[in-house]
Amino acid sequence: MFPLHDDNPTQDTSIVVYTLIVINVLIFGYQASLPNFQLGEWFGNWALFPKELIANPAKGAIALVSSQFLHGNIFHLVGNMWFLYLFGNHLEDQLGHWKFLFFYLFCGVVAGVGQVLTAPMSLVPMVGASGAISGVMGAYLIRFPRARILSLVFLGFFVTAIPIPAAVFLGLWIAGQTVYAATANPNLPGVAYLAHISGFAIGAIAMFLFSKRKR
Repeated sequence: MFPLHDDNPTQDTSIVVYTLIVINVLIFGYQASLPNFQLGEWFGNWALFPKELIANPAKGAIALVSSQFLHGNIFHLVGNMWFLYLFGNHLEDQLGHWKFLFFYLFCGVVAGVGQVLTAPMSLVPMVGASGAISGVMGAYLIRFPRARILSLVFLGFFVTAIPIPAAVFLGLWIAGQTVYAATANPNLPGVAYLAHISGFAIGAIAMFLFSKRKR
């Protein structure tokens, strides 16, 4: 399934979401312009390395944030930015600009820590906004479970667009991430599924507490 849009209108302009997208695109553009020898140094300075964070938390802590603005390739970037645009604008509408920014970065940090704790001796660099965006998706599930998400569904060679309740779409998504995490080796290069799960969980919990307090 691939989400196209939802039926959930917003009331305000998503300034933070658009700004985050622009920043991520600009950073990737700069990253793509670097020659290979400088690119390795770039990732060495700003990506998150689990072993380095464990060995020196104070020094490595900045990477918990900076790594959220790095991406491995154009598909990684485009996929993350689309999900941020689709789900993030509604959360920014609910939380307000500054609270949403804090929420987004906080989910990304928790997601990074979650992945690091599963492979503390790994030297594989962690990059990408997907942990933070997973937190946004977890919060969306709690806040808008009945919203409908028009999604492309691939049935062999047949492709159709179907409106799917957010609870179903996001429930299937996190279930898939859990299955992948159970079979993947976190010490090897690949998708940081446990970061997705950690981000999703903290986003859902935070939105549940926020909604309960608001009521």
